[in-house]
Parts: sequence; structure tokens; C-alpha cells
Amino acid sequence: MGVRDLIYSLYERRLRASLVGKPRPRHVGVILDGNRRWAREMGFDDPAQGHMAGAAKIEQLLRWCDDAGVELVTLWLLSTDNLNRPPQELEPLLRIISDLAGDLAGEGKPWRLRMVGALDLLPTATATALKAAEEATVDRSGGATVNFAVGYGGRREITDAVRSLLQEHAKAGTTIEELAEVLDVDHIAQHLYTRGQPDPDLVIRTSGEQRLSGFLLWQSVHSEFYFCEAYWPDFRYVDFLRALRSYASRHRRYGS
Repeated sequence: MGVRDLIYSLYERRLRASLVGKPRPRHVGVILDGNRRWAREMGFDDPAQGHMAGAAKIEQLLRWCDDAGVELVTLWLLSTDNLNRPPQELEPLLRIISDLAGDLAGEGKPWRLRMVGALDLLPTATATALKAAEEATVDRSGGATVNFAVGYGGRREITDAVRSLLQEHAKAGTTIEELAEVLDVDHIAQHLYTRGQPDPDLVIRTSGEQRLSGFLLWQSVHSEFYFCEAYWPDFRYVDFLRALRSYASRHRRYGS
């Protein structure tokens, strides 16, 4: 072991020790940003190289989350805006995401997958592969539940939730006036992609960008945020531990 590796190992051990007995997030959302910039800086002409490197990092992250007792992880893999990328970039990215879902759904893996996004916006083959991965893991336990946010946009999610709510009440014969009398936050929350799940305690974004860009707009109202300079493929265990340390140091007041 070299000096650098030794120092890294000692620092990792120190970070782990600092988290003993400290609050841990139950739900962590991750904006996996910087794959394309990583590819450029590594000298690749094809951004798919960055997306593949980013996909390879995800199983590591999930194992870190399991070790930390995180019960739910939401991964933002493809936004609705990303669907406007040129076909020569989008098509390989969709295949990488489909392959990732199939790999995580493979035999012996502990994670339950849930798809959160407008799958109707995706190519049929991609949507079918994602749904199959979700169905294959429906009875799993022992690892975190993993939300695959694909074709996801926060505004689209809220729009879909309101549309679903209106359709439900229209079928029940509720008038607009009657609905207006009872409509509240909980009614809308029951129609979100993440319905039935706790809101994220911690949202991590890589690549140095400090914005949500539409990620879990409704659910993140009381979330803590951690922005990391590393591009997603370079995200390390110590970066994850730093995020947990930062979270543990916050005093969560939920607006009170």
C-alpha cells in the first residue's frame, strides 16, 4: 500500500468513526451529474464512455447506502430535458440505463427497483425493459429500495399527479366545486410517482453544480442538500461519507 492509499484509508476510517451514533438519512436522492464532462476530460470523444463509467459506479453507491442503513435511494438517471439530446447520444444512454436496470435486477442482487418517471415518453423497448426489471424485484428485501428516475422531471411529475387526481375524482362523480373544497397537499402527494414513500432526507448532487434542475421538486421541500465537486464517475466512498457527515451536522427544523 502506497502512502497515498494509506492516508486515504486512515481518512476513510476517521470519517466512519465520526458517524457512529449520528443521525442517518432514511431516503437519499442522487443527481448523477458530470458523466459527459468526465468523458471529455478523460479524452473520450464519445459521451457514452462517461455514461458507462457512471453506470458502473451505481452498484458501489447502493452497497454504501446499504452499509449506512439507507432504506431508499432515488437515482436521477434521465430527465425529460435529456430526451431532447441528439439520437446518437440518447440511444446509447437509453441502452446503458436498460442494461443497468437488468443488471441490478439480476439474481443474487438485494435491491427492489421502482420506476419513477414518465415511461410513456420513452421508446417502447426501453420502457418494457425497465418495467420488467421492476417486476422481477417486487418481492425483494435485504437491500434498499431503488427509485430509477428515468424520463423524470419535477414539473411533469406534479402535472401528472394533478391530472391523475382529477381523473380519479371525475370517475367518482365529484364536481370541481366539491373537489376544490377538500383538495389539499396530501391529495396531490397520493398521486406522485413516489406515493407511499418518505420524502428524501438528503439530496446529493455531483459535478459542482448547485441547483435541483427539477429533481423531486415537491418532495425535497425539507431535504438537506450536499453538493460535491467530483464528477459522478469519480465519486468516492469518502465523498459519500462526507455527505453523511454533513447531513448529521444539520439541525432539521422542517420550517418550524
